[in-house]
Amino acid sequence: MTTPRQRVTRLAPTPSGALHIGNARTFLATWALARHEGWKIVLRIEDLDLGRVKPGAREACLADLRWLGLDWDGRGSDGEPLVQSADLAPYRAALESLAARGLTFRCDASRSEIRNAASAPHAEDGETRYPPALRPPEPQRRTIDDRSGDWLANHRLRVDPAAETVSDELLGTHTFDPGLEAGDLVVWTKLGVPAYQLAVVIDDARQGVTDVVRGDDLLASAARQQIIARHLGLSHARWWHLPLVYGADGKRLAKRHGSHSLAALRESGVEVERVIGWCAWSLGFLPERAPLSARELVALAAAKSMREKARAARSNPTVFTDADLDWLQGA
Repeated sequence: MTTPRQRVTRLAPTPSGALHIGNARTFLATWALARHEGWKIVLRIEDLDLGRVKPGAREACLADLRWLGLDWDGRGSDGEPLVQSADLAPYRAALESLAARGLTFRCDASRSEIRNAASAPHAEDGETRYPPALRPPEPQRRTIDDRSGDWLANHRLRVDPAAETVSDELLGTHTFDPGLEAGDLVVWTKLGVPAYQLAVVIDDARQGVTDVVRGDDLLASAARQQIIARHLGLSHARWWHLPLVYGADGKRLAKRHGSHSLAALRESGVEVERVIGWCAWSLGFLPERAPLSARELVALAAAKSMREKARAARSNPTVFTDADLDWLQGA
């Protein structure tokens, strides 16, 4: 009799600045769902966007997660995270495999394209499709050559227009066409590191991730990652895309909203139970704002409830207002 494979999810902060209340909601929901359902949780530091990684941000991210009451199982008893920049060999092997089959080509791209490729793409950032006329007319099997500087060049994956269906545990079925939306995808950058889309496919596979819980601004990325995984002979995880938190300016809450950072809230004396309670309330798990512990959130975060609450939250987007900040501060 075959033993069912244990389900695994991941916490994957990016050390490019302070985590904010929107990040907290996603991480708390991921952690609580996993702990309720008995999944393993692994930790990953996504630090390949070299131009945006801030000194000390990795330690600050871990301090924020621990303040929220989150824990993880890691790669061993010490729970050490997988740090992307510590070992590029798995990504290099993936690029070599794709190139050897003629699935990629070397190209030149602008600085902004490279920067965007190294980061998780967000809906508000906009996107320019790579013109098909610029790709080589015929696929060419290639060997990545150190002498010709291939590791410090852009490489794109050939992506022809075709429908790609994403089945999401929270948001249902969606169809995308990455070939029309983005064109040939950057999978390696001039910075000498893999692009976001390739890196997360490799990392999820090597960490045994079966379930990815993240913000719904990355829903379209799921289609792109499915294509990359298929080319590499890897299975992709189940998708759970949570609605985002927005600022009063109507944009997704981001690190530019400094007063909403977890560090700023903690330093101003905000109790962590209020942060957790606000996150639970904004997702629909509580009828009104009220302090809540991380363990109490686990009791509420069954998969069925998460599906119901996430769909409702997406139809009524959460905006973090001054009134919310006042409540967190006990006013």
